[in-house]
Amino acid sequence: MEAAWTDFRDIVGKENITVEKSELESHAGSSWSSHPAAPGDVPFCVVKPGNTAEVSAIMKICHERKIPVTAYSGGTSLEGHFAATRGGICVDFSRMDKILQLNAQDLDVVVQPAVGWELLNEELAKSNLFFPPDPGPGAMIGGMVGTGCSGTNAYRYGTMKDWVLSLTVVLADGTVIKTRQRPRKSSAGYDLTRMFVGSEGTLGLVTEATLKVTVKPQHTSVAVCAFNSVRAAADCVFKVVGAGVPIAAIEILDDVQMKCINDAGMTSKTWKNAPTLFFKFAGTPSSVKEQIGQVQTLAKKSGSTSFEFAKSEQEKEDLWQARKEALWSVMAQGQGDDDMSVWTTDVAVPISRLPDIIEETKDEIAKSGLLGSIVGHVGDGNFHSIILYNKKTQHALASHLVHNMVKRAIEMEGTATGEHGVGLVKRDYLPHELGADTVAAMRRLKLAFDPQCLLNCDKIVRVQPPRQGEVEEW
Repeated sequence: MEAAWTDFRDIVGKENITVEKSELESHAGSSWSSHPAAPGDVPFCVVKPGNTAEVSAIMKICHERKIPVTAYSGGTSLEGHFAATRGGICVDFSRMDKILQLNAQDLDVVVQPAVGWELLNEELAKSNLFFPPDPGPGAMIGGMVGTGCSGTNAYRYGTMKDWVLSLTVVLADGTVIKTRQRPRKSSAGYDLTRMFVGSEGTLGLVTEATLKVTVKPQHTSVAVCAFNSVRAAADCVFKVVGAGVPIAAIEILDDVQMKCINDAGMTSKTWKNAPTLFFKFAGTPSSVKEQIGQVQTLAKKSGSTSFEFAKSEQEKEDLWQARKEALWSVMAQGQGDDDMSVWTTDVAVPISRLPDIIEETKDEIAKSGLLGSIVGHVGDGNFHSIILYNKKTQHALASHLVHNMVKRAIEMEGTATGEHGVGLVKRDYLPHELGADTVAAMRRLKLAFDPQCLLNCDKIVRVQPPRQGEVEEW
């Protein structure tokens, strides 16, 4: 590693490589990640390349010297995606943060991995365009590609994999490949683009992404309605989806989450401490008005106790702000106690099973005595649980709650993760969800691209059997 440090310095310059302890720790985990960082899970150094050629040169050295590599862009992921389980180096893409080319007429844009989706949308808005995937604040394109993320807009616009046209990728041996040209569709060979989307840095390092963009809707609005129970709210979602109302997003926040938002005082409005649906509408002014009317009627039939919609741009921002403050408001409940931590996890099920799984999960969290809220992109059957727990005394309890939630989802023909990705935390659920043979096929794919297991090793699929007692019984 020390000999390699000299090689890395020659490639990126001394100012772009660090071995400072605080830097190493911040590049291996975060306070909102559900993976508890092990003491040794830190890289030897952090290297910051400036372009694809430098990434390729770094990987050639790592391949030759058999040095493990973990990629890092925004660091907002939740399932232990960038824990340096094998030490090695962290490739931090923060210097590669440029929008390289906007092709407004073709509705696509070429970006580097450390471009944030919020900044990208600010730039695209100048051309009346936008990029729909909207995960948590601070997420960057490299990580969004890695986890195959989505967000609140997925119900209307689909997930990250639907918006990536092409990728430039540096493979484990330093080879640079481009997966596609820029057309909207292609039948030329294997679909390597989608293979890398969701691969969590285990197959290659993404250094450029060509993304589809779309025209901003003429008009958008937001409506919020409260219910007496989570099941009534979930039934309303089922009715709205079943009626084919072309809304942009449907989000659910349970009574615990609404109370946390009120307690944290992060929004200008005080909300009912009741299960609440947040709807986003997009289209022409007349179509949005019609959609709001349809949803209001269906909500009333499902037993809604209130219904309000935005009458101005400011009201729209105020109403939607509560949805965006969900995680931070729960974390605020544990403020001032260094032993408190947050476990944010997600599952997805066929939409007809959504009321069942939300109700059962909520009931189990309440019985556990832990503070846990339900937040979900329920239009496509995906929901999150945000659980606050004491790291020293309640980690096993929180882990068991998440285990049961995932088990429940898989038994309902659902998935262990709708959008967060697998990382370290969810990898042992894949054999139950997909079967051992499918996971073995994934492992062969990993070893075909990365035979020395240098790239984010241990994530998604295990390359070594688990130790006794490491995996909770199914």
